[in-house]
Amino acid sequence: MKYCDAIKCLRKKLLLSQTEFAEKMGVAFVTVNRWENGNNVPTFKYKRKLAPLFKENGIEVEE
Repeated sequence: MKYCDAIKCLRKKLLLSQTEFAEKMGVAFVTVNRWENGNNVPTFKYKRKLAPLFKENGIEVEE
């Protein structure tokens, strides 16, 4: 699964809005929106934060 799809899937599994997910990740709403739309990908710092969440929720991401 691509990062944009994985992030959206994760957020929906956690039952969070983009704003709530942004607060949880420590980024702005627009950042999450750009990640989900495929305009940007998370930096290494945020990939490390996302990795355990993906694993806990059974989401596999392809680089």
